[in-house]
Amino acid sequence: MRIALGFVAGLVFGIGLLMSGMANPAKVLNFLDVAGPWDPSLAFVMGGASVTAFLGFRLVWRSPAPMLGDTFRMPATSDIDRPLLMGAALFGIGWGIGGFCPGPAWAALAMGAPGTLVFLPAMLIGLTLGGRLKPALAT
Repeated sequence: MRIALGFVAGLVFGIGLLMSGMANPAKVLNFLDVAGPWDPSLAFVMGGASVTAFLGFRLVWRSPAPMLGDTFRMPATSDIDRPLLMGAALFGIGWGIGGFCPGPAWAALAMGAPGTLVFLPAMLIGLTLGGRLKPALAT
């Protein structure tokens, strides 16, 4: 049941990305290009997602336990450290260069967008290298 609900949630997310145009890297790059053909629609999508997440969390936290688990699992730390900042910077640089972040890249693959054929393998290589370099970066 847990896998089926995860699949449905991912499917709804992917369809939302496609419908909002966020799987189109040109739309994202136009949002980031404030000096050129700026497109503010990404801000509205992010705003809608933030409101939805805020309300969703408020409803979920009223429950004593998650629907498909025995306890809520929260991060053990909230430290803002070097690996977090480096990861955020690399994510932002990659997003700005490619116009994709992981979710929209997978959704764009379903559309056959040619950029995903370069972006997704590079992302997977980066994730693998990052996992292997993490112990060295944490010191």
